[in-house]
Amino acid sequence: QVQLVESGGGLVQAGGSLRLSCTASGKPFSIVHRAWYRQAPGKQRELVAALTSVGTTNYADSVKGRFTISNDNAKDTVYLQMNSLKPEDTAIYYCQVYSSTWGRDFWGQGTQVTVSS
Repeated sequence: QVQLVESGGGLVQAGGSLRLSCTASGKPFSIVHRAWYRQAPGKQRELVAALTSVGTTNYADSVKGRFTISNDNAKDTVYLQMNSLKPEDTAIYYCQVYSSTWGRDFWGQGTQVTVSS
């Protein structure tokens, strides 16, 4: 199994920045897809950013130009750099990976991001 541990959430003022981290453990695994999702109170979970094994990225329209997803293979860690944060970015953020070794998705436990106005 793949275990994912997230960190980096917290409380920040509007216009500020945060960097979320998600570290995978439980090798062997072959991760071919990484993504960050978020879920605000009373709303469905939504895709924020995704990164494929060949480096293709995809972002929700609401975060384009402000958020950046990246990966450090040596550390088995995927990051989400969030700049120019807005109150509407407030949510629990989850990392998700797809492992071709296991043939399934794995999810982190979530980290709270709160942006005050």
